Amino acid sequence: MLTDIRKIIAYEEIINVEGGKLAPKELRLVGVAAVVKNPWIGEEFVDDLYPEINRISPILGDLLTNKLISIIGSGEGVEAYGKAAVAGVDAEIEHASALIHTLKFGNFLREAVNAKSYLGFTNTRGPANSSICIPLMDKDDTGRRSHYHTVQFSIPDAPAGNELVAALGAATGGRPHHRIGDRYSDLKNLGRDVENPAGV
Repeated sequence: MLTDIRKIIAYEEIINVEGGKLAPKELRLVGVAAVVKNPWIGEEFVDDLYPEINRISPILGDLLTNKLISIIGSGEGVEAYGKAAVAGVDAEIEHASALIHTLKFGNFLREAVNAKSYLGFTNTRGPANSSICIPLMDKDDTGRRSHYHTVQFSIPDAPAGNELVAALGAATGGRPHHRIGDRYSDLKNLGRDVENPAGV
């Protein structure tokens, strides 16, 4: 394991009732995060972030993916996923983005769950106990609104000013009583094409 990693955090929600109505099946929302020393803190502006991306991101992607899958039980159990990064207040937002916006991070989860779509994401900056919001979407179909979730949690002592947080999230299903249709029904109603939804 990287000595840069101070700790790993796991978060889980199990939802049985939504809107006062029993869910058709149990819904699990899971998030895992790593608190990492920022390798670029203390240096002047760094033009080339890739040496540290190549050193750190694959290890984080592998570690967090394995942790996430172990909590859910299998890659087949994941229907929606996403990622997030938080920079401490002494860091550039680019430092947080660098850890997660590389296939050397995200492909571990994508391959583990046999997915097609990109991972939804947030990149933010803040002090310890900042909210970590991981937007999720269907692992195969980005227009399937039933699987738009947000895994949200915080870490009381992280990120410190010289730290970064990298996180992955997943859900075992859609929202229990989703009833807002999907992107494709909207496009059809508007007479728009999937490849040009704004009609420009």
